Amino acid sequence: MDRLFTLDEARSLMPSILDEARELVAARADLAEIALDRRTTGSSALGGIAELKALEARIEEILSGWTDQGIEVKGLAPVLIDFPSLLDGESVRLCWIEGEPGLAWYHRTELGFAGRRPLT
Repeated sequence: MDRLFTLDEARSLMPSILDEARELVAARADLAEIALDRRTTGSSALGGIAELKALEARIEEILSGWTDQGIEVKGLAPVLIDFPSLLDGESVRLCWIEGEPGLAWYHRTELGFAGRRPLT
């Protein structure tokens, strides 16, 4: 069975999630810039193949760390993650998207992001 998070458990992970998400966003931007520069000019001030592979590896390491904890990664641009949970006995996902300061939203599991509601 997949891990279920209490709201307190999910919120206790948010400081590290926010730090890793900032790192992921920076790596994502550098990766995009290196790839574009290499396609258009043949080189990038941010590096070459080695730097590109290192960024890809770091992004994968962050994502794997989250999924290993039972967190569901729903998107990378923007970063979107869900924590499986129960709310009043109903299957929900505690939902965080890049740019939010903390965990403040949820949605019924079958509704997805469109069904987001604020946590009370």
